[in-house]
Amino acid sequence: MTLPGFAPSDVETEPGVRIRIHVAGSGPPVLLLHGWPQTSAMWHAVAPDLARDHTVVAADLRGYGASTAPATARFDKRAMARDQIAVMAALGHERFTVVGHDRGARCAYRLALDHPGAVAALAVLDVLPTGDVVATVDASFALAAWHWFFLAQPGGVPGRMILADPDAFFARHVPDPAPYREAWRRPEVVAAMCADYRAGVTADVAHDEADRDRRAIACPTLVLWGETGPLGRAPDPLGTWQRWAPAATGRALACGHHVAEERPAETLAALRELLDR
Repeated sequence: MTLPGFAPSDVETEPGVRIRIHVAGSGPPVLLLHGWPQTSAMWHAVAPDLARDHTVVAADLRGYGASTAPATARFDKRAMARDQIAVMAALGHERFTVVGHDRGARCAYRLALDHPGAVAALAVLDVLPTGDVVATVDASFALAAWHWFFLAQPGGVPGRMILADPDAFFARHVPDPAPYREAWRRPEVVAAMCADYRAGVTADVAHDEADRDRRAIACPTLVLWGETGPLGRAPDPLGTWQRWAPAATGRALACGHHVAEERPAETLAALRELLDR
């Protein structure tokens, strides 16, 4: 599965870090950031329509897909956000809308907090802020999202276990595994995913807590989540986001975690409402 009509290229954002992007369209710029354990291919049902009247940039996060990063690289969302600032600057875009799903949404909201002048609007799909998630972990969450804590284990043990049968581990987490198999069978990609999750429960939480009640997201913000996904069990997803982005609006869609793939038409309609604000 590819993004039809999108041209691939690479942008080096720091020594050893190369971000693969796919670009199409013309008009106001929109950056799309994928989730775990996916690549930019997850936007196949959304990106072509947006490219009819926007410049759409779909990026693989550092270490994911065809993007590369050395083992010594940082994988906190602050570092990932800087990648995307560099990508968009290389394309001549100083201000843009960013749309993120899952891990990409965590990068997206960090980008909006750290670089408010660059983010014209923000959409976060089926996540809550990392600090809020970790602060409320209970047995139910730990059982449903056990991979958070497994992938975060140090010493390379998760990677060695996963690589014994990566399809068995990853395929259950995506609607269609075909576009991602080649990437998640590579040891360096698995290592990057583990580094991402280790950073998630350490540096990302620390960054969120340092910003809590001190910085807010001022740009127009859209929150979408699946009513049968993990956020469907959360007490007030929109209210949680409004503590970070007071003007945030949003709603649940009749789907699971993969909002853009399970409900592409409704996702597009909501994104276009955001883009028209």
